[in-house]
Amino acid sequence: MAGLYFEEFEVGQTFDHPIRRTITETDNLLFTTMTHNPALLHLDEEYCKNETEFGQRIVNSCFTLALMVGVSVYDTTLGTTVGNLGWDNVRFPAPVFLGDTLHFVTEIKDKRESKSRPNNGIVTFTHRAYNQKDELVGICDRSGLMLKKPQS
Repeated sequence: MAGLYFEEFEVGQTFDHPIRRTITETDNLLFTTMTHNPALLHLDEEYCKNETEFGQRIVNSCFTLALMVGVSVYDTTLGTTVGNLGWDNVRFPAPVFLGDTLHFVTEIKDKRESKSRPNNGIVTFTHRAYNQKDELVGICDRSGLMLKKPQS
């Protein structure tokens, strides 16, 4: 199991995730259509060239969020999480374009014992996504209900 138990996280700890991802047209098209999002910003190149400040399609921000959190799982919560409790402060300070290569960093923002579940703790992760120019393109806080180390 690659994930860490509640006790193994420290506030301020950072994870520079080794997985990088170049965003393809297929990624954006599939995610956008699978989620029934008809926004022209994601699907219509001609509209974006002529009618938007971007001059090209932008990647669906929900895909950016999912990728930002998903890439973090192996290094942080794989096999040691009970479940996500929520996302807060989700922001996309710069657009992601087709062909951008993203890399991801996670920082432990907070942790506390669960008040109702003695075998669990709550960890707050801050996830950040950067493009190939090291521009911040996504950030969010995620709260996870984490397993504590099993008693031997």
